[in-house]
Amino acid sequence: MLKIQTLNKISPKGLDLFPRDKYEVASEFTSPDGIILRSFQIHDMEFPSNLKAIARAGAGVNNIPIDRCSKNGIVVFNTPGANANAVKELVLVGMLIASRDIIGGVNWVQTIKGKEDVVKLIEKNKSNFAGNELKGKTLGVIGLGAIGAMVANIALQLGMKVIGYDPYLSVEAAWELSSDIQKATGLETLLSQVDYISIHVPLLDSTKDMFNSRTFAMMRNGVKIMNFARGGLVNNSDIKEAISNGKVSCYVTDFPTEDILGVDGVIPIPHLGASTLESEENCAIMATKQLKDYLENGNIRNSVNFPKCYLPKKADGKRVTISNRNIPNIISNLTAVLAKHHINICDMLNKSRGEIAYNIIDINGNITDKVIEALENIQGVITVRVI
Repeated sequence: MLKIQTLNKISPKGLDLFPRDKYEVASEFTSPDGIILRSFQIHDMEFPSNLKAIARAGAGVNNIPIDRCSKNGIVVFNTPGANANAVKELVLVGMLIASRDIIGGVNWVQTIKGKEDVVKLIEKNKSNFAGNELKGKTLGVIGLGAIGAMVANIALQLGMKVIGYDPYLSVEAAWELSSDIQKATGLETLLSQVDYISIHVPLLDSTKDMFNSRTFAMMRNGVKIMNFARGGLVNNSDIKEAISNGKVSCYVTDFPTEDILGVDGVIPIPHLGASTLESEENCAIMATKQLKDYLENGNIRNSVNFPKCYLPKKADGKRVTISNRNIPNIISNLTAVLAKHHINICDMLNKSRGEIAYNIIDINGNITDKVIEALENIQGVITVRVI
């Protein structure tokens, strides 16, 4: 039986995909084969030697020690796009509440309960909460993955002009974009032309604080910024200064920290981007399917630290999967060991990603513990698994 440990509440629509005759699923295990989680922090968690994979039911993996997982041959999955529609809808809400003082208006109306002639008071004071429409304005979308593409497309439908920027735009992502979206040649070009900015890039060392005093200076006065990606992308001290001098008129963030609470011009949302029933179900289903396919077949899809590697598995075949450091002569050494023990290779797939390489090898015959030990002793090999 394979053991799956859940470290957060995971939708049953996902967990029910684990067949109970093959899997045990629980929140308490001392040595799980796989972990499925959402935002649970595991940087200080000790991993058992038999842990093979971690599946994050969501896109961000800041709560997972990726480098340590790679070093130990633990595949880390995420679920890009599974919560895209939920985030897209909240970005749209963000643009609306940044444009129309809906929150201020609602809060004010609550204060006039019990006063004489409420209707007359509302008509007299409603102009204090006036704003602008989205139609005809220009939106800059930075990062055109699953969520960014959806935001860009729906903004067009609302009558906005949309400019997109993504230096790493994939062919698959490009197919999702409307041909009416203008492509910026650089970040500065986009920032100088837009009334609204929606951020959709991952938080990496290279993107931390990418929105700061330097990039704010490139923007139009009064720009409105939506951050439903990650809090660390925007420098909080610099955004407060940009708001105070009028460069930024409103900052809507799904990642508030204490230092920006109570700041006029900041609309803090309590990380609700993926907080819908549908999103949680989609993420759980996608995470479960990926984890299950890896444990049963060795296939890797949507990993953040291992290469994409998929090979259909024959029903009656034996399969060996091997992870290793991406160094010369590994493949020749692997095949030499198998040949020495008279094991025939039927099919083989080798992929690499940075310093990590991964092999799926379909074979005829049985692999003994002696062969496994010989494979594990090859310099650079991290893990060997027989399926």
